[in-house]
Amino acid sequence: MPPRDQARRPYGCAVEVTLAVMGGKWKPVILYQLLDGPRRFGELRKHFGGVSQRSLTLQLRELEADGIVNRHVFAEVPPRVEYSLTEYGRTLAPVLDAMKAWGQDFRERVEGMAPAGTAVRLPADAAAA
Repeated sequence: MPPRDQARRPYGCAVEVTLAVMGGKWKPVILYQLLDGPRRFGELRKHFGGVSQRSLTLQLRELEADGIVNRHVFAEVPPRVEYSLTEYGRTLAPVLDAMKAWGQDFRERVEGMAPAGTAVRLPADAAAA
């Protein structure tokens, strides 16, 4: 399946290309969850809590169109669908691990700066990882 048109347009730098493919509110977390193996749609949705069915479906379809995620439909009644990383999608593992490490470090840094007994507000997506 060819990549989406968005991923094929000219970009100023390689970071823009990376963000075009794996950027979005849920994509990095979806990809991180799939590092551990195939997941069913319901498992992914339950893990993220606040994601709508439509939003998760769109993000999975874009990742599939870009060749990062496989969608496997089992010939069963009722049908069962699993999502997994493609071989090329697995090459994102070091990027996702680095994002996780950076997020943990940032969280510790921010929590260390807060006065004792106060709540620390992180960006909404940081708490999901």
